[in-house]
Parts: sequence; C-alpha cells; structure tokens
Amino acid sequence: MGSFVADLAFRTDKLPAWGETFMGNSFQLGPGGKGSNQAVAAARAGAKVSFISKLGGDPFGDLARATYREEGIDTRHLLMSNTPTGAAAIIIDARTGENSIIVVPGACFELTPEEVDQMKDLIADSAIFVTQLELALPTVEHGLKLARSLGVPTILNPAPGCKLPESIFQYCNYVTPNETETEILTGVPVKTQSDAARAAEVFLGLGVRNVVITLGAQGAFVKNAAVHAHIPAYNAGPVVETTGAGDAFNGGLAVALAEGKDILDAARFGCAVAGLSVTRPGTAPSMPSRAQVDALLKNR
Repeated sequence: MGSFVADLAFRTDKLPAWGETFMGNSFQLGPGGKGSNQAVAAARAGAKVSFISKLGGDPFGDLARATYREEGIDTRHLLMSNTPTGAAAIIIDARTGENSIIVVPGACFELTPEEVDQMKDLIADSAIFVTQLELALPTVEHGLKLARSLGVPTILNPAPGCKLPESIFQYCNYVTPNETETEILTGVPVKTQSDAARAAEVFLGLGVRNVVITLGAQGAFVKNAAVHAHIPAYNAGPVVETTGAGDAFNGGLAVALAEGKDILDAARFGCAVAGLSVTRPGTAPSMPSRAQVDALLKNR
C-alpha cells in the first residue's frame, strides 16, 4: 500500500540558486513513488504483488497502469480520483549520483481508512504487508493495524522522514528507516554502528519487533530481541544513481521475508537488490531481476 507519483528526473552539474536558471544535462520521465517503486522491486525479485493506491484519470495515472501491466502487478485495487496523479521533481548530481527530491503526492494522498477496509480480503491473503509515509498518516496507521489484526506481518518504511505518533509502532513487525529518518524518529544521530544500535533500542522500546536501519553504502544494521548485526553493502559495479536504492532494499526485504528467510538473510537479499539498483539510472526502471539478484548473492 503506497504512493505512485511520476518521476521527473533532472541531471545537473550544480543546483541553481533562487532566481537563477541553469542548463541541466538530461531529463527523464518515468514511474515513481516509494510504494510503487517497492512494488516493482518486489515483482521483479519474484513475488506476486498487489498494489493498493489511488490514481488520477490523467497521463501520469496511465503511466502507472501501463507500468503495472508490464511488471505483472495486480491492479484490481487501484482506486480512481478526480485529483491529479502525483509527481516528484528529482534533482540528480551528475558527478556523484546523489539526489534531492520534492514530492507532491496528489491522488494517492486521498486514499482513506474506509477504502483500505475494502481491501481486507486481499490483505488477509498476503504473506506480508508493506507501506510508507507518502499517504495520509491515518491511512498508513489504519493499514498497519488492519494487517496486524489479520495476522499478516507488517513493514513500515518511515519515509519521507517525519515525526510519528508512538501508537503506530505497536503495529510494526519491521521498521526500515535510513539514518536521517532514524534520527527524526528516535533523536539519535546515526554516524556509527553503535549509534544505530542505540537508535534500534528506542524503536524496540516503542513496540517494534524488528529494526532494519539502512546505511547507504555501508549496508544495513539489524536488531531484534535476539539479533544484533551489521550487513555489509553489495558492490555490483560503479554507482550511477542512488535514487530508489531504499525502495529497492525494501522491496527485496519484503520478498525475502515472504519466502520465509530469516531477518539476516532477508536484509542481505535487500542489500543485493539495492546494490544492483544503484548501478543504473532511474527508480522503478533500475530494479533488478531475480536472476540478477541471485547471481550477485551467489558470487559474494
């Protein structure tokens, strides 16, 4: 359950100042949104995926529907809105591949708790439920609560980072923040693995069962009541663009957990998916196939 927005990606050698116009290097339009990217990542990694969201009846919405048909994602739970489909402006440093993003969620932000209740049978039949924070917060919390009440394990990717009510964490089997999101939610700056461990303890104290803090090029830190471990990143080649790497990780993690892998192997799988995604441009288009992921894991 999550967002679709059209990604408008601009590559540039520098950011313009306010009032300045600067000629960029390239532009690309493609499918995006954290929920949508994670759904594509999971589908390419071998899962049967259904996506709950809301789209406008416009060209960006058509782009979403075409993407899901191509990726084999179940579109029966996509609702329609009179509000335009959302969009994201992605500014990419052509030298480093780092990015900054502005998101306007549009139609998907109108998804309501009552509409999520209409998806109860779908959620009940699922191996895992994944959501993020590009939807209205009451809808996110309601979805997590509903899934937990149905006995379905839940993943909350708390991105984009923002303060959350403590009540939401009791419904999370897994939380998957990056370093910035971790600091926003716990107050603990994450510079080292020791910092990650302290922040993870805060999440566990709030009722989360498993904490997976993504650390970019450093991999991921995993902690629950029995496990405390650092998972190194996978180097799959030169970094082209980091946009979507977190979504790649979350999609991969969800697939591995749905297949019954333990949290450490699931985090390794997620790191492999992310490691491959950063070697190619784009968000959803950068997601690797299952064969590519398995080959990287085998050759580690």
